Amino acid sequence: MPGANTQHVAYDLEERTACFGEACLRFARKVAPSAVNNPLVSQLVRAATSIGANYCEADDGVSSKDFRNKIGLCRKEERETKHWLRMIASANEGLKAEARPLWNEAKELNLIFSRIFRNTEG
Repeated sequence: MPGANTQHVAYDLEERTACFGEACLRFARKVAPSAVNNPLVSQLVRAATSIGANYCEADDGVSSKDFRNKIGLCRKEERETKHWLRMIASANEGLKAEARPLWNEAKELNLIFSRIFRNTEG
């Protein structure tokens, strides 16, 4: 992730999701305001920053069902984040290279949350 703390522990998902959200915020600030970009950026910011919040809620879940539900929300927001990054890159050719590592991190996080989700089936 460009500009993110590369020293983070890969398994500290709270820190990793926070760094990802911060990187997406920095990226969003670079997107020029326009009728096309404004709704895309708004959606990206909502989705990317809610991943960490949902993970924190999952980590503090009151039951295994609550935990699994919140991890499912993390997966959903990761997929949505990938979509909005793709749309922004499509609308802004000059940002494609910068969007790619964010998209890749979203994909990795989605794989992690998908594994956790599958492992909590009961």
